[in-house]
Amino acid sequence: MNKKPVVTADEAVAVIQSGWTVSLEGGSGGLSEPEQLFVALEKRFLATGSPRSLTFVHSNGMGNGKDKSIAHIAHEGLVKRIIGGHYGMTPLVGEFAANDKCEAYNFPQGVIAQLYREIAGRRPGLVTHVGLHTFVDPRLEGGKLNRVTTEELVELTERGGKPYLFYPSLHLDAVFLRGTTADEYGNISCEEEAAYLNGLAAAQAVKACGGIVIAQVKRIAKAGTLDSRTVKIPGIFVDYLVVDGGQTQTYAHAYDPSLNGSLKAPEPKLGELPLDERKIVCRRAAMELRRGAVVNLGYGMSADVATVAAEEGIGESLTFAVEQGAIGGVPISGILFGTAINPQAVLDAPAQFDFFDSGRLDISFLGMAQMNAAGDVNVSKFGPRIVGCGGFINITQNSKKVVFCFSFTAGGLKIGTEQGRLRIEQEGKHKKFVPQIDQVTFAARMALQSGQEILYVTERAVFDLTPDGIRLIEIAPGVDLEKDVLGQMDVVPLVSPSLKLMDAAIFRDEPLGLAERLVGIEDDAR
Repeated sequence: MNKKPVVTADEAVAVIQSGWTVSLEGGSGGLSEPEQLFVALEKRFLATGSPRSLTFVHSNGMGNGKDKSIAHIAHEGLVKRIIGGHYGMTPLVGEFAANDKCEAYNFPQGVIAQLYREIAGRRPGLVTHVGLHTFVDPRLEGGKLNRVTTEELVELTERGGKPYLFYPSLHLDAVFLRGTTADEYGNISCEEEAAYLNGLAAAQAVKACGGIVIAQVKRIAKAGTLDSRTVKIPGIFVDYLVVDGGQTQTYAHAYDPSLNGSLKAPEPKLGELPLDERKIVCRRAAMELRRGAVVNLGYGMSADVATVAAEEGIGESLTFAVEQGAIGGVPISGILFGTAINPQAVLDAPAQFDFFDSGRLDISFLGMAQMNAAGDVNVSKFGPRIVGCGGFINITQNSKKVVFCFSFTAGGLKIGTEQGRLRIEQEGKHKKFVPQIDQVTFAARMALQSGQEILYVTERAVFDLTPDGIRLIEIAPGVDLEKDVLGQMDVVPLVSPSLKLMDAAIFRDEPLGLAERLVGIEDDAR
């Protein structure tokens, strides 16, 4: 077996040619992100004006919310097209696309992850139900994000009399990826990585296309000395190695062994949440948990369901699973979303999405920014602002139960509580229940067709989804139905004839007693 060239980042990116399609691996917060390769590519372009007209493909949200990771590619002339799963952690790229500086697409994170495997096997593409009736569906927007994006990259098809979406395979010329240690043969282990993401699948896909695999690693080991059980990307799929001795596990940690499961840390203290609208929402949402459930938590407010579960002493009764691959442990929110402390296992992202798409998630808690009377939800695009769907579509179209968590209004909302009652002290400036949402990220009709249970939980009201639209089923004690609920909606919901009050315990600054209330997942099945 030949030894692989160990080159500088500048030398590695010098092989990239104008017009190529390049896969970029990594996840938000610096999770397995080959930062030095991104920096070197930007440096080469700014110095020479080359390469030009590249197409970039990435599955995960990437970056630090400011200037790292794929923020380095946001230059006119360098980019022709971006096909991404999420843009929220790289606002520079989102703005670049929103301003028509390049062609831009947003596809579900799981779709891109699984598409790598189709490319690797030289199959024509991915056929899946994921994305039907959302903005990804060609009958709506086809995943196109701006005016200069016109080519259709998603097709509507039919199998066995049922509709599906077909995502054709792409030709990939190169990939930038990352591991921890490479031996001289190019075998790569990922012992310090908190997630494996699509590293193997993307490398195989690129090699199937006859392309170039460039891997950034922390160190080089003597040929043949790596434990074969730790090798995640075999050297037969690797062309160039770039060593970054200062490579950190994430942008926030040099190295935390509890994030990759090599050390079990003491149970983390997630802190206590103040009794504000965020905690109220998450407390009511947590009442939907069941002992033994497999649970997914989204980004933002919904992530604090884990904090409530910890406060109530029920965290160990649940198994959390995040789209970047971790199963078990305690998910981390914020910039390190996608990691977990003390995971029981870490899967490659395509395998994790196979699990999600199979319908085996018992319950998922996700955020919401806009919704209409039908129950459709937008989290991906707001006017010109591009955020992207990430794993949201895979998760919401396949979980047995979905609980959307959000404040009733936004922009200045202030609330108070007293003796188990809610008081609206200042209303938010922006209404979230609107006649028309900017983009359909969750399609209520798909949920109805598949028999999912859907709840929409706010600090003052709870809705469920019916064939006739959203239905108000609970209101908070202390609020006025007409003034504080219906009067703050620009749509007219159904109102349940058995409308009831939310549990007063939610609005008291004391434990809910969920450990005593919690029933098992098997009890719901009876």
